[in-house]
Amino acid sequence: MCGRFSLLANAHALELFFELARIEQQVARYNIAPSQPILMVVAGDGRDKDPQTNLPDRKAVLVRWGLLPSWVKDPRDFPMLINARSETVNEKASFRASMRHRRTLVPASGFYEWQRKGRSRRQAYWIRPRDGGIVAFGGLMDTLLAADGSEIDTGAILTTRANEALARIHDRMPVVIRPEDFSRWLDCKTQEPRDVADLLEPVDSDFFETIPVSDLVNKVSNVGPQVQERVEPAPQTGVDDDDEDDQMPLFR
Repeated sequence: MCGRFSLLANAHALELFFELARIEQQVARYNIAPSQPILMVVAGDGRDKDPQTNLPDRKAVLVRWGLLPSWVKDPRDFPMLINARSETVNEKASFRASMRHRRTLVPASGFYEWQRKGRSRRQAYWIRPRDGGIVAFGGLMDTLLAADGSEIDTGAILTTRANEALARIHDRMPVVIRPEDFSRWLDCKTQEPRDVADLLEPVDSDFFETIPVSDLVNKVSNVGPQVQERVEPAPQTGVDDDDEDDQMPLFR
């Protein structure tokens, strides 16, 4: 899955990477969490396209991370859908329309994942492109009409099975869309879900590097660069964590 990620690139770098005419000023965000606003790149409607440029018709928008389908009556009674499994996205009522009509790109500098070690211990990892650049996750977007008549744009990140390099940490990872596939992915007018299904495969095993980090990232309030500082993972004790947890009360 993808439950936390980061976006450190400035506006100019994002404009170049996604071929955008203009993007609002961006500040580095080290620990983006569900329910917070996230940046998404979507296909434009043609009205704002400058005919004097050769840029694709794309724009950047802010949405709430946690997709709410447009048909939801009361958001309080509906779970926050931060991820969508690519293997079943075309079958789920919550995502089917978005996959057909509102595919997006989610700019990121990397994401966090936790490796479970027994029942209680987890090691956090900062997972970023080896070149340190920007990565685009496959995303979905929908718009909910609130009770007061306002519209709420929400979104989710697509996930796929982990590649060989990341499988030791977790069995899922975000879908990565390469720059050469941006136009095809965003084109919901001529490219149906079956036409972009090949883009939902795990990215190459050498694309990301994994950096063990502290549990500071676990707290949403920790938003500085310290959450990405490398730490030494806790050494293996030779005792299974499950057994150790069971024995602890005997020594208190």
